[in-house]
Amino acid sequence: MTAMNKPTYSLSELANLVGGTVHGNGDVSISAVGTLAGAKAHQISFLTNPKYKSQLASTQAGAVIVHSNLQDEVPCAALVADNPHAVFAKIAQLFDTTPPVASGIADTAIVAPSANIGSNVSLGHNVLIEENVVLGDGVVIGANTVIRKGARIGADSIIYPNVTIYHDVQIGKRVTVHSQTVIGAAGFGYANDKGTWLPIPQTGSVIIGDDSQIGASSSIDRGALDDTVLGTNVIIDNQVQIGHNCIIGDHSCVCGHTGIAGSCNIGKHVIIAGGVGVNGHISICDNVQVTGYTMVVQDIKEPGVYSSGQPAQPNKQWRKNTVQLQKIGSLFSRVRALEKQV
Repeated sequence: MTAMNKPTYSLSELANLVGGTVHGNGDVSISAVGTLAGAKAHQISFLTNPKYKSQLASTQAGAVIVHSNLQDEVPCAALVADNPHAVFAKIAQLFDTTPPVASGIADTAIVAPSANIGSNVSLGHNVLIEENVVLGDGVVIGANTVIRKGARIGADSIIYPNVTIYHDVQIGKRVTVHSQTVIGAAGFGYANDKGTWLPIPQTGSVIIGDDSQIGASSSIDRGALDDTVLGTNVIIDNQVQIGHNCIIGDHSCVCGHTGIAGSCNIGKHVIIAGGVGVNGHISICDNVQVTGYTMVVQDIKEPGVYSSGQPAQPNKQWRKNTVQLQKIGSLFSRVRALEKQV
């Protein structure tokens, strides 16, 4: 690797760092990642989706990460791996050019005397750290972020600018929280008294496990009595709403614009695609995949893939189908009457 700001590795060096075996020229120099269609000679790309296989023969990449069943079809050097996408992710991290969120402690940061700040912590401009907050070693807090009383953030976590973390929230180690996200706001709990809504104090908190990622502009509500809990290595996309007292198991994924109502219990290794709505008090078992725009209104007790969203179709056909759908009730009654006659 060079000492330049932009690191360069030989393909053999990359294989030693991230795993895999070299097929072809291991001395080719790589300093960036790219797509099959757009990569240049100094870049490395990958192929896992058969949709893009047609781009392999004409790629100008210096190297391509592929499974062993494609290594002989690569027109350049190849890095052969059982999981090309995961290997690509590791290499992309080596070439990541994202600037640091903060460096050192800005003179405009405000830290309460009772806060416990670890070593090598960085606080951006106008950060507010309230009473009894605990920040582990290496924590980075971006500008204008507010960490309220009693919150705890584990070592090496990164909080981007303009995040609000409410009181007593607990965030694990190596967690990333992106901008405009709010963690620990009051859950949506109200009682109706003769037409008047009475707020119910939300006295639980939020606990987020190690190695989790929370996208931008998402909201994770605190629990009403018990805590809202996200397990280890849970990844949450942008603009996701997670209601109070939800539990999301380890290694699960929630994609953008999904809304999860309160008191849902979601298992481990669950993938919830974009735009999904999950009704309150729903349980979803481990190893479930919910496809985009599905509405989950009852418990899911068996692993598998679940769908209810309707794919787009020509408007004329949709209008016709909608009219026919409205007639299903009368058609069902007619069929039952005919069955009785038979």
